[in-house]
Amino acid sequence: MHFGLSEEQEMIVSTVRSFVEKEIYPFEAEVERTGEVPVELAEAIKQKCKDLGFYACNFPEDVGGAGLSHVDFTLVERELGRGSMALTHFFGRPQNILMACEGEQRERYLLPAVRGERMDALAMTEPGAGSDVRGMKCSAVRDGGDWVINGSKHFISGADHADFFIVFIATGEDDTPKGPKKRITTFLVDRGTPGFEVRDGYNSVSHKGYKNCILDFDDCRLPDVQVLGDVDGGFAVMNEWLYATRITVAAFSVGRARRCFDYALSYAAERKQFGQAIGKFQGVGFQIADMITEIDAADWLTLAAAWRLDEGLPANREIASAKLYASEALARVTDATLQIYGGMGLMDDFPIERFWRDARVERIWDGTSEIQRHIISRDLLRPLGA
Repeated sequence: MHFGLSEEQEMIVSTVRSFVEKEIYPFEAEVERTGEVPVELAEAIKQKCKDLGFYACNFPEDVGGAGLSHVDFTLVERELGRGSMALTHFFGRPQNILMACEGEQRERYLLPAVRGERMDALAMTEPGAGSDVRGMKCSAVRDGGDWVINGSKHFISGADHADFFIVFIATGEDDTPKGPKKRITTFLVDRGTPGFEVRDGYNSVSHKGYKNCILDFDDCRLPDVQVLGDVDGGFAVMNEWLYATRITVAAFSVGRARRCFDYALSYAAERKQFGQAIGKFQGVGFQIADMITEIDAADWLTLAAAWRLDEGLPANREIASAKLYASEALARVTDATLQIYGGMGLMDDFPIERFWRDARVERIWDGTSEIQRHIISRDLLRPLGA
């Protein structure tokens, strides 16, 4: 078995890491302070990403993307994880689910998104429907040749910059032995559509500047051409394409953990107490050892899951394991780093307290740790009839 990266993959890692260090790091403190990404900075990052040939690198070449493999793209996301999410958001990676576009949808949504002319946002979560997707109340009903949509979505990341939205909406209900079961349809909704409003969301302590928004639908009318995939086929579209979001969180967590670890290692070697570097004390040195072991384990779990996708092998459980372990390892690494820094770790003189705050949400969005454990255990038990 060969575990090394190819020369091309090493180049991908080097290029993206250099981009993050030069184009992202210098602006992080200001974005953290203001909670805003200036429009001109966002456009500059987007253009530099295009110039590098990395914009929409998660899309195949036949639609204008770079055609990276799953492993290659995971390496890109891992390196982007080192930087502020509010800024790396403009290192464009449109939602893979847009590959489900057909007919005129390709010209209106898919291709402009790949070219960086239009930005998208994914909308699924509601106040009463987070992990329980089928609990959503935002609904669409037939009226003549249109769909009329009413309801709300919240926690919608990137909605403040989005030109259009990929929205999952209840379009019916079936009676089953386990009770009513919602049918879900995916819609493409343009910003500015009558009856559709995007408004500010909540003030999160994680990922300042990477905002969440609320979407409100009030008798919003959409024609059939706005349906992505089949009517009532939202779960099929979701299951085919949304695995990418979980593996992205895993990769991001690994990248952020490595950046945080670099701070911990340097501080443990430089900080002196009782006449020696604190890293020489077992209480600190053993933490350093545990941290790098967890980071390496999370890294290989994530790359192995991506490799399975490239090989066309089932990877649902492996992706869930990677997302679960990497996000929880990141939490332990950021906490241990803060402990090594002591009181200074909580001061904004260093980015440690930011890493610590940012890490918390990774165990929640794109499927909580509990949901990942459910996916893993179900995958193991179902073949045994349990």
